[in-house]
Amino acid sequence: MENKELIIVLDFYGQYNQLIARRVRECNVFCEILPFNTPVEKIIEKNPKGIIFTGGPASVYLDDAPKCDKRIFELGIPILGICYGMQLMTHMLGGEVRRAYKREFGEINVNIDNKSLLFEGFKDVNTCLMSHMDYVERIPDNFEKIGDTPDCKFAAMQNVEKKFYGIQFHPEVNHTKKGVKIIHNFLYNVCGCEGNWKMNSFVEEQIKLIREKIGNRKAVCALSGGVDSSVAAALVNMAIGKNLTCIFVDHGLLRKNEAEEVEEIFTKQFDVNFIKVDARERFLSKLAGVDDPEKKRKIIGEEFIRVFEDEGKKLGQVDYLVQGTIYPDVIESGVGVGAKIKSHHNVGGLPDCVDFKEIIEPLRDLFKDEVRKVGVELGLPEFLVYRQPFPGPGLAIRVIGDITEDKLSILREADYIFREEIANAKLDRDINQYFAVLTNIKSVGVMGDGRTYDSTIALRAVTTSDFMTADWAHIPYDVLGKISSRIINEVKHVNRVVYDITSKPPATIEWEWFHLCFWATPIFNHR
Repeated sequence: MENKELIIVLDFYGQYNQLIARRVRECNVFCEILPFNTPVEKIIEKNPKGIIFTGGPASVYLDDAPKCDKRIFELGIPILGICYGMQLMTHMLGGEVRRAYKREFGEINVNIDNKSLLFEGFKDVNTCLMSHMDYVERIPDNFEKIGDTPDCKFAAMQNVEKKFYGIQFHPEVNHTKKGVKIIHNFLYNVCGCEGNWKMNSFVEEQIKLIREKIGNRKAVCALSGGVDSSVAAALVNMAIGKNLTCIFVDHGLLRKNEAEEVEEIFTKQFDVNFIKVDARERFLSKLAGVDDPEKKRKIIGEEFIRVFEDEGKKLGQVDYLVQGTIYPDVIESGVGVGAKIKSHHNVGGLPDCVDFKEIIEPLRDLFKDEVRKVGVELGLPEFLVYRQPFPGPGLAIRVIGDITEDKLSILREADYIFREEIANAKLDRDINQYFAVLTNIKSVGVMGDGRTYDSTIALRAVTTSDFMTADWAHIPYDVLGKISSRIINEVKHVNRVVYDITSKPPATIEWEWFHLCFWATPIFNHR
């Protein structure tokens, strides 16, 4: 894995930058997202097999449009430009990009030249997702057209000699039929990749690196019980064993029975150095009166660190903190790439001063589905690998507005009912994520022939293959009706239940925050 093939995804503030990277990984080729202004010298140093330009919202002909260093085109490295990426390639190499007289949005039939290496194995027409207001009026010299639509005369282009390819549509989304095949063709037919990005190799490499890094010194990890934390736990534990101490922090923001379930699982089913910390009052006092979600994340991130520092001191000299950061956390927190969507509490939410020699993040390069593959490779139990995602800040980001014990109690009960009924309907493996949200909306209701003015619970459930795009789950009406009835009847101070039918995009999965992994890493002995 040390000599793994690399594809660079150069980000121009593209909406689907992560999705492009994930599709490349699906083809067993490692990739890394870098900002558009990455110095050419850094790209040369990384020695990529190919470069992919993402889409983006700008117009290439404007002075303030994001542009890469033109020397990139002189490196002899294959390039695939997607949407804005194609337009940028056109603009910088002497072609012409204009405002489209007729915009294209949605699924469009594209006529393609299947003699091109990019479209090998395709029919003459392929349905693709278009999303653009500009278009290529004239392609650069030495390029040829390999795709068009009635309203877009250059939907795809190529320069075979230079190995430059451009497509106006988005192959990374499911709406483009055989879109992954296009990316696969670029990787293998054009870039000459062999596909050596495999989970078994990743596991071996990480265990070796962790063992070399930590050696005989001590590390502390946070135990949460989720898939990201559990997988990271196995890796670190297999590397350093009992030099690892597992710390489970009850921050008062857990789901109903969560603390008891986690403690039982990891003390009875796994051999661990286990410490449970009751920090409920500590966290809730810090969060009192705070309604801004960004401030919540910052407070929770810092308080987690301080708890680990305090507990680490009790263990003697502890040099390392292990956490389960995954790649979307890094990207969405705006760490070196594109615009910041939100500060994940384990990335952008960390304090500047941390009382540890180093933070170990063995899953930092992985997407959620890759983490699950590692879990399978490690032989972890199915119920851990496929457990419902639950954010490290917990219910703090599912209570809209300020946090109180009363609000948390309402949400715990409503969420428990929702999850219980989804399981009873045997939909728990079909729906990728589902949870309740306590909104800051109060409305008038009628209960027992009397007027009420109580809270509104929002239910959120999505289906997704990658957690970067998602569709709202089509739960049967009778199941939704039963859930609503139980919440209204069993949870005090709730008189209205609504169901969120918004896909991602334009919404995120969570209402205030999109984190899919736990804050840090539980550690246990693999058996």
